[in-house]
Amino acid sequence: MTRTHLLQLFLFVLTLITTTLSGAEWMFGNIFILADNPLGWPQFWQGFQFSIPFLGILTVHEFGHYFAAKAHRVKVTLPYYIPLWFGLGHSIGTMGAFIRIQELIYSRKKYFDIGIAGPLAGFVVAVGVLWYGFANLPTLDYIFKIHPDYQKYGMGFARVVYANKDMSGQILLGDNLLFSFFKTYVADPTRLPPPQEIVHYPLILAGYLALFFTSLNLIPIGQLDGGHILYGLIGNRAHRLVSPVLFWFFVAYAGLGLFKPTDFNPVRDPDYWQKMSYLGLYIFFLYLCFSRIANDARTSWLLALSVVVAQLLVSFGWPAAVGYEGFLVFAFLLGRVLGVYHPPTQDDKPLNWQRRALGWFALLVFVLCFSAKPFIVT
Repeated sequence: MTRTHLLQLFLFVLTLITTTLSGAEWMFGNIFILADNPLGWPQFWQGFQFSIPFLGILTVHEFGHYFAAKAHRVKVTLPYYIPLWFGLGHSIGTMGAFIRIQELIYSRKKYFDIGIAGPLAGFVVAVGVLWYGFANLPTLDYIFKIHPDYQKYGMGFARVVYANKDMSGQILLGDNLLFSFFKTYVADPTRLPPPQEIVHYPLILAGYLALFFTSLNLIPIGQLDGGHILYGLIGNRAHRLVSPVLFWFFVAYAGLGLFKPTDFNPVRDPDYWQKMSYLGLYIFFLYLCFSRIANDARTSWLLALSVVVAQLLVSFGWPAAVGYEGFLVFAFLLGRVLGVYHPPTQDDKPLNWQRRALGWFALLVFVLCFSAKPFIVT
């Protein structure tokens, strides 16, 4: 076993531990350190109910890429896992995993096959985990193990607790089409927990997070898996036009509602100049997001300003319209680090009809998994 294999094994074991810690914290609504009644070993062992399915889906995703690369005789590494556990609050225990392609890929077909294999493989397992989780929900008294103080209200606790309890700071899972399907058609309605409690169900949380990361990977921009798929479907020339347009709309949606025209009143608002300074910082942030789209800095500034103008116009016409600012972090990573464009390939032959059908199906999977507001903080 080489030094690299030992590192990969170490990172996997460490990520298994951190995701188990995180899973227990989600399940029991508490943390392991710096708490009045910290979690212990019994809760840690139960955290495997989250970490095993979650890491299982993540592993299937990465090995989908790995085996597709091997099938095309592309040099590739085994997965590197990234552990991340805060210890002071809720996290998911990892920042994901990645494989390293160790040679240039010159074929449009190879990019497509390697890119699509991971998310589709992980998606199949995620659907199975969610189906099993929703089909085998425990009775609602499961929640009393997490909140013993709710037991005095009986099975009608939701009507009392959420009306009288301050729920600020709580994280709720947003809906997507597939998640809504499971809640509506698979789950027993008498056992379906309230939205405030569903994060305590490890299989459901693991499956939902898998759908969330699948949707992020399948965004058809740049060198994400979805970018490889769209590149395979439409080719280099079209992708260089479509990808930055999609990125513009993604950024525009993410920051929608952060600033509204009514926020700026120099006469009546004593915080006017402070808000203007925040707007200036926001425009600079958007410039950084668009800085790799063009070699000319003026183009990047114009794109940033066009996003702000579009957001203000939409907010003026529809004041209730808001995006999801959490996507701005991913937009920065995508625009500034990963890049919006896909590397061109020498072999640019169009895909056969079987691959094209599979590619459009993968984009349908993106639609099914994507949530406009994946995590809602009350």
